[in-house]
Amino acid sequence: MQFGIDRLLAEPELWRELEGKRVALVAHPASVTADLTHSLDALIAAGINVTSAFGPQHGLKGDKQDNMVETEDELDPQYGIPVFSLYGELRRPSGQMMSSADVFLFDLQDLGCRIYTFVTTLLYLLEEAAKSGKSVWVLDRPNPAGRPVEGTLLVPGQESFVGAATMPMRHGLTMGEMGHWFIQHFGLDLDYRVVEMKGWEPDGPGHGWPESRVWINPSPNAANVNMARAYAGTVMIEGATLSEGRGTTRPLEVLFGAPDVDAKAVLAEMHRLAPDWLAGCAIRECWFSPTFHKHAGTLCNALMIHAEGAFYDHASFRPWRLQALAFKAIRRLYPDYPIWRDFPYEYEFERLAIDVINGGPALREWVDDPAAHPDDLDALASADEAAWIATVREHLLYF
Repeated sequence: MQFGIDRLLAEPELWRELEGKRVALVAHPASVTADLTHSLDALIAAGINVTSAFGPQHGLKGDKQDNMVETEDELDPQYGIPVFSLYGELRRPSGQMMSSADVFLFDLQDLGCRIYTFVTTLLYLLEEAAKSGKSVWVLDRPNPAGRPVEGTLLVPGQESFVGAATMPMRHGLTMGEMGHWFIQHFGLDLDYRVVEMKGWEPDGPGHGWPESRVWINPSPNAANVNMARAYAGTVMIEGATLSEGRGTTRPLEVLFGAPDVDAKAVLAEMHRLAPDWLAGCAIRECWFSPTFHKHAGTLCNALMIHAEGAFYDHASFRPWRLQALAFKAIRRLYPDYPIWRDFPYEYEFERLAIDVINGGPALREWVDDPAAHPDDLDALASADEAAWIATVREHLLYF
């Protein structure tokens, strides 16, 4: 199969349309061709006039380990072109940045999750391109989480850098498809093109991520496909005092880690409350001591998710509900446990981090309400999921 960058380089009728134009590339470490050449190197080697590059959160090099660690603008030492940061002093490209090119190639590997900030970076680029008369081409890449949709819709007015628009946590789209929805939803007027993948089967082997392709971290803690599948649930732990496994070799692949929570008891309570929500994966008790971040240097009891191998069932795995259930079980076993972390998540100072992450307070309120049942959250999410699927159906490019 071919990703968008591979098609662009292989098909003269595509790259010839860039002749005589100044081209910018939005990229990160996973922006590579089939032979693992970085897209910036491959485009310049092909004779395309790349005049600037842009790096999203974690930087063009992907070297910024944690959230809210900004990257500075720089000059590329090999090519002498400016490399602008879209996670530094600015999140939205400035007029000066937009003036650096005529066509912007967006080549970011996504995880299929609303909170993964590359989605918001795409929206901001589209909005600024519409204002400045620039063209945007998405060089499309797979959604490694596949087509399943899960989670409540972001509540209007709850938008943030981790919540670009009214979409669920697990959106089921590629970035190319998401761009089409953004343009329709926000009424944008610009020259937009998707260089579609060839041969991607969202429901084929790999369930979204093609088995023939090497996985490269699009951000430092996105280490494998298991993480990508679990992320729509485990990312919520960033809004909790519990550890998401940062500071270990398997971050964001656990339901929680904590020195003062009995993982076996939590798992038993999860099975008692909503056994169907644990389907599609294996859950294993483990221990870790993070070298940095929450509970650094402290032994934590944890539950590890294995959405991989013989344990994985793509159709029944629901990571958002699974993570919500872990929170609910902890709340029931430890009624006074300080689950929710109060800090300025992604520079949002007025709302709890968990509410910023979920695009509203509904999940937190469900966890904290002793009378709330799993069926209550399921009904709320199911209605939103159905509405989203109906809304975006017309924008799907792959079947």
